[in-house]
Amino acid sequence: MSNGKNHEYICSVEVAINEIGGKWKSLVLCSLKDGTLRFNEINKKIPDITQRMLTKTLRELEKDRIITRKVYPEVPPKVEYSLTSKGESVLPIFDSLCEWGKKYCQPEEN
Repeated sequence: MSNGKNHEYICSVEVAINEIGGKWKSLVLCSLKDGTLRFNEINKKIPDITQRMLTKTLRELEKDRIITRKVYPEVPPKVEYSLTSKGESVLPIFDSLCEWGKKYCQPEEN
């Protein structure tokens, strides 16, 4: 299975993990699930991420067309991020992962 970039994937799960996997990408996508946010608003929702890592993550998600970046021509520049339809399509997967996490992160009873 090829991604069109001369890389052969073993299976479609690898494609999905490459696009949305990792701690920061998933947290950014979850922070945008309720609507459009500016950089600092995303940063407040994810306090452990550095500004450099947030910038890198946003760029990767934009490059993969999972989010859009809209720049308003004003001073200082106003930039907003939102999910594309591709990004919105992943939300049910995150909901399922969230339910799975809730179920399996509970302490086991004796």
